[in-house]
Amino acid sequence: MTRTTRQDPTRTRPAGTKAFAPEYQGALGALSVNASLSDVLVQGATQLRAAEQAGEEKEMARCGLAVAEAHRRLGNVTEADRAWKASYRAARSAGDVGAMAWALWSGGTLARQRGALPLAYRLLRRAADLGEGGDDVLARGYSLAGLAETGRIQGDYEAVGALHDQLLTEARGRGEVRHTVWALEGIAQMHRNTGSYDRALELFEEAARTAAAGDDRRGRAWALRGIADVVSVRDEDTERALALLSEAEADCRGMHLSSALAYNHKMRGNVLYRAGRYTEARDIYRQALGRFAAMDEQRGTALSRLGLAKSLARLGRPRSATRAELAELRDTFARIGLHHARSMVERAATELGTGPLPDTSASPANAPSRP
Repeated sequence: MTRTTRQDPTRTRPAGTKAFAPEYQGALGALSVNASLSDVLVQGATQLRAAEQAGEEKEMARCGLAVAEAHRRLGNVTEADRAWKASYRAARSAGDVGAMAWALWSGGTLARQRGALPLAYRLLRRAADLGEGGDDVLARGYSLAGLAETGRIQGDYEAVGALHDQLLTEARGRGEVRHTVWALEGIAQMHRNTGSYDRALELFEEAARTAAAGDDRRGRAWALRGIADVVSVRDEDTERALALLSEAEADCRGMHLSSALAYNHKMRGNVLYRAGRYTEARDIYRQALGRFAAMDEQRGTALSRLGLAKSLARLGRPRSATRAELAELRDTFARIGLHHARSMVERAATELGTGPLPDTSASPANAPSRP
């Protein structure tokens, strides 16, 4: 994946322009990155039917991609799975290698969302290869970003840190706002998780400014969530953190960003828990848990369960019940392959004084998933 790819001028933008969504293609290419996902779904389905009736396989693949992504971000995982596969079949039938790459990128992103990380790696690696082979620089870049993000959420920072830096340089070179914002946020998150709060805050704030200048409301909402996290941890400024999350939530609701809204709620629970407001934290974790469960988002579900378990422990739940749930969550994180989150469970056990968690590592069912 090192060969230089030819950039398609229809899929890149000069520096200084507004953010755009490269997954909106063909008849849907004019859609804004800030378009409501419900509107994207309606328009995508309409254009997809028209392409099917006309027998235009390339257009079927392109419109199907937008439908798949709208369903995924709305939490409709069954429909998203069906749509990306149909998009791939249409692209393969049409011999459109770039569209095949985009469909696999969508499928790999969905797999990561559902906690199937080995499948996510396979699909995203294939997508990156096809993007390069088809000279689709953005499909390649987004697929590599998907691989980097999958490694990052597993906690494999050494393995993917350089790739994040590379993709940030490439995105800046293309003047692509949305991908620049993504890379800044990913690097910021790694700094935050390793305790470099000052640097994390600088990068999250840069991401928020870049997103605002490029009119990328989705990217800005994620950046505000990151800023809220850092000011809550570093500065113990609960009210500022909650205000930032409320601002981000407004954009999430306006664009119907189901996953982003669920993660926003989970972060609100984190902020409230750190402030010792355990009853409020319990209630908001329950809301986040319901949202994640509804969209089959295993990582978010498990993280919300962890926050809820900690809140309930602070509110008087018996230590034995907390210890049992923490052990189950440790095994869940191991199964998914989220190594950083596993260490969070161990720290929670120490923080809550539950005593050592039972050792279930000998069970084959609890072996960690690896790509």
